Amino acid sequence: MHKTGESQLSKESWQRREVSRERHLMIKDRQKAKDEFKQALCKLAKTLRGYVSTEDQQWTVKGFIDVFRNVYTISADTKIVSKILEIHLFPVLLKFAQKHSYRIVLADHQNYYPDLSFISAKDESLKFAVDIKTTYRLPNKPGFCNGFTLGSHGSYFIERDKKKNIQFPYNQYSGHFCLGIIYTRTDFGNIDEMKVYKDNHLRSIVSVIRDIEFFACEKWEIASDSQGSGNTANIGSIVRIEDILSGNGVFKNLGEEWFDEYWMNYGKITIKTKMGKQKKLTRLTEFLEFKGKDVGLANPCIRNDRNNREDQDG
Repeated sequence: MHKTGESQLSKESWQRREVSRERHLMIKDRQKAKDEFKQALCKLAKTLRGYVSTEDQQWTVKGFIDVFRNVYTISADTKIVSKILEIHLFPVLLKFAQKHSYRIVLADHQNYYPDLSFISAKDESLKFAVDIKTTYRLPNKPGFCNGFTLGSHGSYFIERDKKKNIQFPYNQYSGHFCLGIIYTRTDFGNIDEMKVYKDNHLRSIVSVIRDIEFFACEKWEIASDSQGSGNTANIGSIVRIEDILSGNGVFKNLGEEWFDEYWMNYGKITIKTKMGKQKKLTRLTEFLEFKGKDVGLANPCIRNDRNNREDQDG
């Protein structure tokens, strides 16, 4: 009986080691797949400017055409521009997915995260979330843009095994990426939205955007520690273009785990100030101090002034 008991314990110990080993190998394989996907997406981003731009760097999309070959100029509204850019890029993204043995699942609803789910053809459990994010350069602040919203820090971000407002549960994705687009808006004085053109005059139509720049990164890399919009629970981005393109966000020295923990707890922890007042934690430095972590690890980034900007773009 004693030997049987020892044998059983030995078997259970071996099984636990095997499970641990397999889990370690799976995590290692997923990390490798994530690194390869990120590298491929970044490489793709560098090629996209030529796909959507004319020789003088205007957007190749000039407007809408009807069956009578009339061309109507489009609005510079950020939501309209974003949606058309997404449609414009989809054939290229489809080829990219096929080349790398993925299939794309589009979001079932407009307000669902992410825009695109890349699912491996070799392993259906391997998924990557890709959100297409657009914003414009600030004309009165060279080197800066209006910024992006990087998805919700509510429901699906906190309850990561649930499917509310998300295509697949958050924890089923092995990586969360942004395919980012930064552009310059054309001076409205150069656009006549009331004018109708014929299709043989396409090149004479001034595009609503120009100087389009693409980048790809993990969303935590360009995250700020403040919300991207005043009345919704959206994660905001940094706004200095050089920092965005180099992934120099506020969590750079901390990594994705601290990004997750901070935004899951954003505005939920209350502390008492030196003046004796109650205050909710909405700054990374405050959160790090509360957790007993070196506040110097918060990467300093220039913020957008909430009173002098629009809500960040989607």
